[in-house]
Amino acid sequence: MRPEHAAYAWTGLTLLLWAGSASAFKLALAQISPPALLWMSCAISLLSLAAVLLLQGRFAMLRDLSAAQWRRLLLLGALNPFLYYVILFEAYDRLPAQIAMSLNYLWPVMLALLSVPILGQHLGWKGLLPILLSFCGAALIASRGEFGGWQHVDGWGLILALASTLVWAGYWLYNTRLRRIEPAVKLFVAFLVGTPLAILYALWQQQLAWPGSDYPWLPVLYVGLFEMGLTFFIWQLALSMARSAASIGNLIYLTPFLSLLILSRLLDEAIQPATLWGLTLIVAGILLRQYSHRRNTEVEIRT
Repeated sequence: MRPEHAAYAWTGLTLLLWAGSASAFKLALAQISPPALLWMSCAISLLSLAAVLLLQGRFAMLRDLSAAQWRRLLLLGALNPFLYYVILFEAYDRLPAQIAMSLNYLWPVMLALLSVPILGQHLGWKGLLPILLSFCGAALIASRGEFGGWQHVDGWGLILALASTLVWAGYWLYNTRLRRIEPAVKLFVAFLVGTPLAILYALWQQQLAWPGSDYPWLPVLYVGLFEMGLTFFIWQLALSMARSAASIGNLIYLTPFLSLLILSRLLDEAIQPATLWGLTLIVAGILLRQYSHRRNTEVEIRT
């Protein structure tokens, strides 16, 4: 198989695995609490990432990290997986999966907004219009297409879903400052930090009981292995085989639409037209902003 064809094959697998995450969240949360899901899935992910690093012979890289890099990685792990999934799992526990999943794709919009105060970037009206388009999509999803019917949706769940996008955007902004560290090492250390925090959180919430025979092992394993851990390496493999990251990068925005399809099949969750249209507006706003930003960058280079 030619490398570019293999890149698309690995990308397709990545999309399918991440698209199944929303269904796995809801299936697990139907039987266990968010703190219980958090600590067990983090532990599973940590073990799987350790196995990958061991097979790749990258454990020695941990010794090369400086004290300053370890301090930064501690904060990174506190943001993700700990804080991000604390908030996200609570949002999924309160909201229909289609709403929580769709609103989670606002994170590139939040990233653009946070880049203004943190990186000193300037949006301008051309940068604001795609953001407004995405927020219109979010409002359509949250209201289920009935702007007078907000009382039918868990308000705290909506706040948590939006807060998770802020945490994820902040994580990626901070992550870019650690470019000299191997990505696989960063991810492993993040879970090395986040897993004990998740265990302490579950202990505080009195949700640290060891799983019994009725434990939803299949969805929890899916979350730990594919949502949090191993799919990252599959995605990195796809990027390494592609002619350019841009050639497959935007395909990732097919994931939420595949996720809706899986939700409708596995959970029998009726997909609302407002969710589909709202998600389309969110993704359209993200892609429009990317296109506008790329055009502006080309103009700056030419001038």
